[in-house]
Parts: sequence; structure tokens; C-alpha cells
Amino acid sequence: MKVEVNSASFADAVAWTTSVLNARPTNPILSGVKLEATEGTLRLSTFTYEISARDHVEAGVDEEGTVVVPGKLLADISKSLPSEKAYMQTNGSTLQITSGKSTFTLQLMPETEYPDLPQLPPQLGQVDAQTFTQSVNQAAVAVARDESRPVLTGIQMRFEGDSVTMSSTDRFRLSRSTFQWTPQSDDLSTIALVGGSHLRDISRSIDEHQNVIVYLDPQNPSLLGIENAGRISTVQLIDGEFPNVDKLYADSYPIHVVIDKQALLDAIKRVSLVAERNAPIRMVFAGQELTLSAGAADEASANEILDVDLDGEDITVAFNPNYLREGLSAIAEPFVRMKMTTAIKPVEFNGQQEADSEESLAYRYLLVPMRFGN
Repeated sequence: MKVEVNSASFADAVAWTTSVLNARPTNPILSGVKLEATEGTLRLSTFTYEISARDHVEAGVDEEGTVVVPGKLLADISKSLPSEKAYMQTNGSTLQITSGKSTFTLQLMPETEYPDLPQLPPQLGQVDAQTFTQSVNQAAVAVARDESRPVLTGIQMRFEGDSVTMSSTDRFRLSRSTFQWTPQSDDLSTIALVGGSHLRDISRSIDEHQNVIVYLDPQNPSLLGIENAGRISTVQLIDGEFPNVDKLYADSYPIHVVIDKQALLDAIKRVSLVAERNAPIRMVFAGQELTLSAGAADEASANEILDVDLDGEDITVAFNPNYLREGLSAIAEPFVRMKMTTAIKPVEFNGQQEADSEESLAYRYLLVPMRFGN
């Protein structure tokens, strides 16, 4: 192999493809990145059996060829290349990289031991990148951090025609986002359970000027593919049954409260300063006021009063302040509507554009209140 590439483009592609590699792979060959030079293109790929990443850069290819080299080392080298151009050439069992007056020599890894990349499933549909990224960020709020129940570490993606719904739950809360997209088939109906951390990592590197294309076999959903700006990721789906969370939403809520979202977030941040670890923050709704409080009378305590628009009976609820903040922060609109039934049943949070407008159901955050003493 003998190629010439732009150093910056090469470093960017190496950084992205190697970001999926494990620090301690089960097989040493899985720490490598595969480089394939052919017809004016240098293709890069990594694979861990669970996820894969593929990218490419334009290249001047004097000699075609394929090599596998240590991924993290190549990433460190590529981002430190001193010149605009980099030249790579194999020499026996090594790959030599030259840029400016710097030369690096890498030992080749056995290419025959590198596993075949998974085949991309059929195209399912596409959506604009900003919509996809926002939806993933919202749905990922309630992904469980505990690995003991793998299905709770995933985001369920439900595809129904031109609508996609993403949901996650850690049993204490439910985060759900819905968006419209362009499916390949109008009668599409399938479900995929994708690792939440993988989906979140993919969304962080999305080019917002390019659409996101999703690949999945509706008849045999086992692998999800995501393409954006020429970059392709695949994720092995989680095998298991996602909980039936639809029944958690109440048919109707007798109590509605509309609050300025940022004012509420700021007040929660201040009041929770005195809350001990896992201690609740209390929210007392009375008349057209909300009193937030935390702490105890014989210890540090805090309270703050906000004006609200309350429709329904007075009520007092308490929440884990971190869960409360995370859900509110994912709401895109400037106002939040809290919908309640009783002090112990799940509370639904929605965003809305104006203080007197209807709530948006594009993002629905459900949070179970904590029990609290007097």
C-alpha cells in the first residue's frame, strides 16, 4: 500500500472510527483499525463484534492494499502530524507514515485474523440530523446505568410508518421522544432495542447539515445501521423484552401546572444545594405559587417561591433533584407543563412554547415522586 492523504481529514477519520474501540478488547486484533486503499479512497473501519464504525477520506493511491494497525496508537500519531500532507507506505511487516520531517513506523497486525464487518441491513428511512440528535438526547435521559438488567440500558426505537418513537426507563422515570421522518415503506412497523450509550455516542458526532439514514431489517431486526455524511455505524441490538411502559401514562390528569422552565431549573439548583445525597426536593403547589424546599429544620435548609399557573387542587410532591433537573433540561421549549393525579403517582412533564399554549407531546418525561416525611 502506498497513499497520500490530507493530514487533517485523515486524523478526523481515524479519531472517529477508533472512538468505538475498547480499552481492553477480548481479542487483541479488535484493537486494530483496518485501512483499505483503492481507487482514490482510503477506507477506515473498526469492529468490536457489538459495534462497528466506517469512514473514508480522499487519497492519492499509488499502490492499492489493505492493512490493520493498532487503532489508538494510529489515532495519537495522526492528530500530531505536523504537515498538511501525510504519506503512508507498507514495507514488509510495517507501515511507515511520513509528514513533514516526522516519520513513524507501525507494526502491522495480522489482517487474516481481522473479522469481517457486518453487512448493512436494508435502508429503513431518513430524517434531518438536528431532529435525530435532539430525539436521542431526550430519550437517553432515563437510560439505566445499572448493567444488571441489559434491557433497561437500551433505548427502544418504535418505527410506525412516518413516525419514530424512542423510549427509555430505569424504573424510576420514563423518557420518550417522537419525531416524523421519511420511511422507505409507508406500512413500516417494527421495533429495535439499541444500547443507549452507543446511540448517544453516535448522535454526538452527527453532521447537522446532512440527513441521518437508518438501516434495519424489519423482518429480522438484529442489527441497526446509521449513516451520516459518509460515516456508517452499526450496533448489535439488545436481545430482550422492553417493559410495557405505555400503561404508565394516565388517561387524564386533573392537575396541570405551567412554569417558566429556566426559572424552575435555577430555583431547583439553588434549593438542592442543601439536599443530602438522594434526599428529595419538595414542591408545594398552593394557589398560584410553587414553594420549593429541601433540607430539615435541625439542619441546613432552603426554600424558594415561584409564580405558577395552577389548574386544579393544591398538591405537594417530592422528587430526586437530579432526576428532576435532567428531565427538565431535555425539554426544548421555554415553558414546562407538569401534569399530576396524586402525590405518589407518576408526574408527566411536557414542554410548551407559550405560557398559555398547548403542551407538546413530542417529548414526554414521566417521573415517579419520592415519599417524604413532614
